[in-house]
Amino acid sequence: MESMTTRGGTRWKRFAVVMVPSVAATAAIGVAVAQGALAASFSVSGQQFEVAAESLHGWGFVQYGANDVTKQGNKPVAVVGIEKAEITKLCQAVTIPTPFGKVSMKLQAGGGKDKVKAEKLYIDADDLQANAKFTNVDIGVSVTDTTKGPGPAKPGGEHGERGGYVPGSFAQQADEVEFSDVHQRAWATSAGSFTLPGLKMGVNMGEADCKNN
Repeated sequence: MESMTTRGGTRWKRFAVVMVPSVAATAAIGVAVAQGALAASFSVSGQQFEVAAESLHGWGFVQYGANDVTKQGNKPVAVVGIEKAEITKLCQAVTIPTPFGKVSMKLQAGGGKDKVKAEKLYIDADDLQANAKFTNVDIGVSVTDTTKGPGPAKPGGEHGERGGYVPGSFAQQADEVEFSDVHQRAWATSAGSFTLPGLKMGVNMGEADCKNN
């Protein structure tokens, strides 16, 4: 882990808490669009999905612990909120068991000159690997007193049937974040809007991943 500078740019190698794009691809997957804005707000199914990206640049960042209530029970997660994000070479893959065998869906976007863009992005995940840089970071702030990012998602409100956070519990926030070489396992994502230029989606039998995205 690299050294941390105070109240300035903070750089942590392979930072293992969750704070990157998992895309509203779960909502986008069933939509036949190559470009445009998508709104997403949904309940948590309990089906995990993989997300990878070459890079993400975000403005207005908050992260805190919470509990998602899914169809398979409660899931502890790290929730990330980003006010505005730009993502390069985004990939999402999910494998779903069916009576006929495993069926996989894989979505890719932002691989050309135009980046994926999101506003008021929330990600619920339990695993992340990435190179990370934070600008003007506050670590250990109370979640109810955070001022950066879109603010904590309200359980059962506009962001779906999610579990809650403990008022006054640990959180961190930053003015700006940069991530590269991102690989994440997520339970849910929602966004005020999501623009996916160059969207490619495929459905196949068997498993899919984003390792060779």
